[in-house]
Amino acid sequence: MTEKRTLSRSDEVRVRRDRKQDKRQKQAGEQAYRTMPPVTSRDRAGYSNTQTQPKRKSNARRYNAAVAARRETRFHLPLLPSLQTGPRFIPLILTLALGAAAYFLLASPTFRVTQAQVNGLARLSAAEVNSALDLGGEIVFFLRPEEIVSRLRVSYPEIESAQVTVSMPNQVIVEVNERQPVIFWQQGSGFTWIDENGVAFRPSGDLSGLVPVAAEGTPPGGPAPADDPLSPPAFLAPDMVKTALTLAPSLPQGSSLIYEERGGFGWMDSRGWQVSFGTESKDAALKLQIYQSLVDSLIARGITPAFVSVIHADAPYYRMEK
Repeated sequence: MTEKRTLSRSDEVRVRRDRKQDKRQKQAGEQAYRTMPPVTSRDRAGYSNTQTQPKRKSNARRYNAAVAARRETRFHLPLLPSLQTGPRFIPLILTLALGAAAYFLLASPTFRVTQAQVNGLARLSAAEVNSALDLGGEIVFFLRPEEIVSRLRVSYPEIESAQVTVSMPNQVIVEVNERQPVIFWQQGSGFTWIDENGVAFRPSGDLSGLVPVAAEGTPPGGPAPADDPLSPPAFLAPDMVKTALTLAPSLPQGSSLIYEERGGFGWMDSRGWQVSFGTESKDAALKLQIYQSLVDSLIARGITPAFVSVIHADAPYYRMEK
């Protein structure tokens, strides 16, 4: 004995809806298979001609399948980003514009340096300076004048000062001031030029008028100027440079100044003796006068010394050949 199931109101509504749906589908199928009524027509003689329309093939199954597929499948179109032109969109535009401008400036050959224009050269050549700077292909925006000056003066101690100007679109102008040599210093197999501050640097070409010094020892150097950190330390103390320049006009013809660690500056006199004046410039002119007076006295007495010392102005002496 089966128990009768009591349906709720919602279940009854669902059942009635399913029955109506099945009924609609059944009617649609029957209409698809219905035969068209015969069509009667008359010819020119007046005879009737009855024709039966051919049965059309049913598309009910295909239609039902398409309807079911549409019910089961839902298509979702991709969401496209929407562009908003509000206040938040302005920084993005500015960023893109600045990025494009920066790329143009960095990639364009218009702002790349080929070589520097060098002015004020005396003995160096522009090619030597540009070789030391190596600015070819550099972007003008990244150049720092103080770094260029430092690179130049470290490479060439003979440059006493330099000034660099960088201008658009790719121009670099270098104004240099070369050191003026006053002493030609020769020690052993090496030689160098020395300026009035005692800085030694590489000779460049032939230059007349320099005081020749044949060194038999290494002189005491001097510190670098406190106000010029790029200047190298002095190879020769500036006071010793003054001494050499004071003694140079009294050198015998064709002779060179001699430097010794103990006797300082002096020379070999053509009459057969050596003289030493020390290294201090304070009494250098006075020492020359004392030396001349002493030599005149010795010659007048017929004395030919082997060595004369005027290192101390208040105590000159001479020494005979042993």
